[in-house]
Amino acid sequence: MRKRHNRYSGIGGQAVLEGIMMKNGEQYAIAVRKPDGEIEVEVDTYHSVIHGSKLLKIPFVRGIFNFVDSLILGMKSLNFSSTFYEDEDAKETVVDKALDKVSKDRAEKIFTTLVTVFSLVLAVGIFMVLPYFLTSLFQDYIRNASLMAIIEGVIRIVIFVLYVLAISLMKDIRRVYMYHGAEHKCIDCIEKGRPLTVRNVMRSSKQHKRCGTSFMLFVMFVSIILFFFIRVENPVYKVLLRIALIPVIAGISYEIIRLAGKSDNILVRLISAPGLMLQRLTTKEPDESMVEVAIAAVEAVFDWKKYLYDTFGYEIDDSWLVDDVKPEDEDE
Repeated sequence: MRKRHNRYSGIGGQAVLEGIMMKNGEQYAIAVRKPDGEIEVEVDTYHSVIHGSKLLKIPFVRGIFNFVDSLILGMKSLNFSSTFYEDEDAKETVVDKALDKVSKDRAEKIFTTLVTVFSLVLAVGIFMVLPYFLTSLFQDYIRNASLMAIIEGVIRIVIFVLYVLAISLMKDIRRVYMYHGAEHKCIDCIEKGRPLTVRNVMRSSKQHKRCGTSFMLFVMFVSIILFFFIRVENPVYKVLLRIALIPVIAGISYEIIRLAGKSDNILVRLISAPGLMLQRLTTKEPDESMVEVAIAAVEAVFDWKKYLYDTFGYEIDDSWLVDDVKPEDEDE
């Protein structure tokens, strides 16, 4: 049997606490496995921070705002999933009441914004500024500016990989990584032209070229290239330059991963390979109950039966869903 290449579906997602968020266009769904075993699904619409602007259609510029949108929606999804696992005995504190009063019951939204901003600042400090300061320790021994730029880039990648590896050892994060695997498997199942069933999803790939892990790795590589060619001498300006170029780096990285999701030529496979390898750390094999949650999230915002008909040219017979098979099923 010939192997069928993945076809771009346009859907994407994110793993959350005991669940998954799936987004299709402006509509998104968060499916969470509640403590009682039931699956809770919330469907809503997310508008970009610059909703309706033509900037969202301009290459390299749109990636900046898509990155911001993903941070905001990601934090919102995490907050929703965490509400099912909060301590029920916890009482509202005086601070909570004061914040609600001052913010007119918008405390949660304000808190989410503050956490998002803090997370972004922390990420910039750890992955952009810290590598520069660590590299500066070698400036008395290495006089070659080009070599210093490469060393800084290597240190940045090492910090990122160590960070991913460290948090993967945490029990709760490991479960999030399993849901991350379920998210990828669902998308891979659909994009390979298979009916979205538990059996088909379980045998699909847990690695995907459009993954956020790959995006972050592209950010690291793009930053090496930019900082290699764009240089200043003043140490203060060097730090400011690294911060100022973040939107540029994000914009370029977005276009690369967008291309990776729509193409399968040899060059794309080569540049995607490091990210797919790193996903071995950030995705784990899910169990069937996790896959059920992922399927619920997908079906809430995406008509996969219509997609299979429009893209692969066949209609879904209900018997296929029972048997978890389809005609002309390809080998992996």
